[in-house]
Amino acid sequence: MVRRSIALTLVLALPLAACAAGPDYRPRTAPELGVPDRYSVPADRRAREDLTRWWDKFDDPQLGSLVQRAQAANLDIAQAVTRLRQARESLVQQRASLFPSVSASGGASRTDSLRGGTTTTTLPDGTVTSFSQGGRTSFSLGADASYQLDLFGGVRRGIESARASYESAGFDYATVLISIEAETARNYVLARVAQTQLANARNSLALQEDNLQIAQWRVQAGLVSTIDQEQARAQRAQTAATIPSLEANYNGFVSRLGVLTGQAPGALKSELEAVKPIPRGPAQVAAGIPAEALRQRPDIRVAERNLAAATARIGVAEAQLYPSLSIGGSINGGSSALDSIFDVITGRLFANIAQTIFDAGRTRSQVRSAQAAADGAFLSYKQTVLTGLEDIENAIVALEAAQRREAEFRIALEASDNQAILARMQYRSGLTDFTTLNQAETALLSARNGLVNAQSDQSTALIQLYLSLGGGWDSNVTPTAPTGPLSTTGGTADGN
Repeated sequence: MVRRSIALTLVLALPLAACAAGPDYRPRTAPELGVPDRYSVPADRRAREDLTRWWDKFDDPQLGSLVQRAQAANLDIAQAVTRLRQARESLVQQRASLFPSVSASGGASRTDSLRGGTTTTTLPDGTVTSFSQGGRTSFSLGADASYQLDLFGGVRRGIESARASYESAGFDYATVLISIEAETARNYVLARVAQTQLANARNSLALQEDNLQIAQWRVQAGLVSTIDQEQARAQRAQTAATIPSLEANYNGFVSRLGVLTGQAPGALKSELEAVKPIPRGPAQVAAGIPAEALRQRPDIRVAERNLAAATARIGVAEAQLYPSLSIGGSINGGSSALDSIFDVITGRLFANIAQTIFDAGRTRSQVRSAQAAADGAFLSYKQTVLTGLEDIENAIVALEAAQRREAEFRIALEASDNQAILARMQYRSGLTDFTTLNQAETALLSARNGLVNAQSDQSTALIQLYLSLGGGWDSNVTPTAPTGPLSTTGGTADGN
């Protein structure tokens, strides 16, 4: 009779199990997200180039080596991998809800008399005798199985949500990865900038020391007043005062590179000690069209997967409004002898249907809360898309502005260099005063630093553009958690 009831329940439940509570997820279109057809700034609209290894475009092997070391050993990336592994296990746990739960148990017990373990018996012939009660051993085995049918798709929606969260964690890993790559490249560029600025300051200091010596000779010769000498001393001291700050900046950039590559702050000082030019990349980057950012940028794909997960959780909440059906059974055997434990076996089958009658609106409130969370996830998704487009346009404008500034500073440097040479020659000959020479030297140092800053801005803007375009990972592959144990020095995700 019990079996017939269970079979009838299953027959009635099968049509219901074909549907799932809650809305099905629908990917949003570019117009729904506010994505325009083209950028609002002049951009290279050619098909996007391959930016998977954009740092190679700077043609600096040391930069490429540092980026690769950061990929392998950076601790922020390693933490992103651990979050990805956790998300994978959450998906595994959620999938387990689709299957029955089976448990087994076994036991053995021994009973012995500790005191008074005798029984007195009178035999038929009148003889009274005593029998000693010995110990008793018993054995038991049992198994239980239970299964809750996913009548209204709550479990399937939970798996759908967990899968989307796992994919979101993969794209979050990619977001951290490309951010670390860009930060490593930016700090390397700034370290080379600091080296160049230090070289400019030291060259200017050598010239100003020479000017101070000339001024002292002219004062001793009675050709000029001590004003020239004091001006020369002041200018030399001001230039010398900039050097400690530049050295501190350089140390900070190199220390940051050490930490980014998972090492102590001073680990790379000897490697980067040799002065090298500022790495320069290409003048233009094919940005494509704005809609391509939806696929290329991992942070946008994180937001999209979060929306999918939030949508699935509506179904999880709605399924709680409907009846739940669980079935199960157990089987047990026991005996005082191990070899006869299966002589007597008992079994039990059961089915249970439960429905919430009254909970003061709590379950429906949970559904409304899940719907509100999905609405918020959509707004966050759209905000991430618009912010990403803003990053791209700002980087395009910053790159173009730095290129124009560099062109002008090259002209300024050439003119300032000629002016300084003439002023120095005239001062040596007594044809001009020290103020004119001082102004010319100051203008030359300013033009040199201006050119260096423009070159720095150009390289960092290019790095920012690569980052904002989603370069630095393979957007055709969804990162997955590594199958092997995570190294204590860092980690990478499979599929990237």
